[in-house]
Amino acid sequence: MTVAAREPQQERSRQTRERLLAVTVDMLAHSGWSATTVTAVAEAAGVSRGAAQHHFPAREDLITAVLEEMFTEMTAEAAQTLDNLPDGPERIDLVVDRAVAIYTGVPFKAALQVWAAAASDEALRELILPLEAKLARAAHKLTVQGLDPDGRHGAQAHRLAQLTLDLARGLGLADTLSDDSARRAQVTAAWVQQLQSTLHT
Repeated sequence: MTVAAREPQQERSRQTRERLLAVTVDMLAHSGWSATTVTAVAEAAGVSRGAAQHHFPAREDLITAVLEEMFTEMTAEAAQTLDNLPDGPERIDLVVDRAVAIYTGVPFKAALQVWAAAASDEALRELILPLEAKLARAAHKLTVQGLDPDGRHGAQAHRLAQLTLDLARGLGLADTLSDDSARRAQVTAAWVQQLQSTLHT
C-alpha cells in the first residue's frame, strides 16, 4: 500500500474513533451505563461492530479512552481560559464559571455514570481511579492558577480552589435530575463575592 493510500485510511480510522468516543459520551450522559455497550455505541455511531471492536475490543477500553479524552479536552479548554483571563476581581467570576461549567456539562454527566458503576465494580474502579485522580489534580491546579495567578495567597488559595471545585461538583450533581440553573446562578454569585472579598483584601 502506498503512502498516499494509507493517509486517507488513517484519517478515516481517526474519524471513526472520534465518532465512537463522542457517541459514547452522549450515550452515557443520556442513556446511562447499562445502555452504553460497544455494540450499542457502534450502532448509534453508524459503525460496524467489527470496526468498533478494532478500536475498542471491550467496553473498558472504550470507557478508558473516553475518560482520557475528557481529561485532555478539559485541561486544554481550561488552559486556554487561563490565557485569556483579565486581571482584577472579574477574573474570579470567570474562574468560578469555568469550574462550574466542568461539572454541569455533558462530559461530567457521562463520567458520573461511570463513577456510579465503579462504586460496585472493583475492576472498573481500579481502572478509572487513576484517571479520576488525574482529572481532579488538573482541575485543582488550574483553579488555583486562576484564583491566585501570582501565588500571593499560598495555601489559602489551594483551600479556596478545592472549595470552589467541591461546590461546583455539588451543583453539577444537583443538575443531573432537573434544571437547577436559577439556584445555581444565585449560589455561584454568592461564592464569587466571597472569593473576591477574601482574595482582594
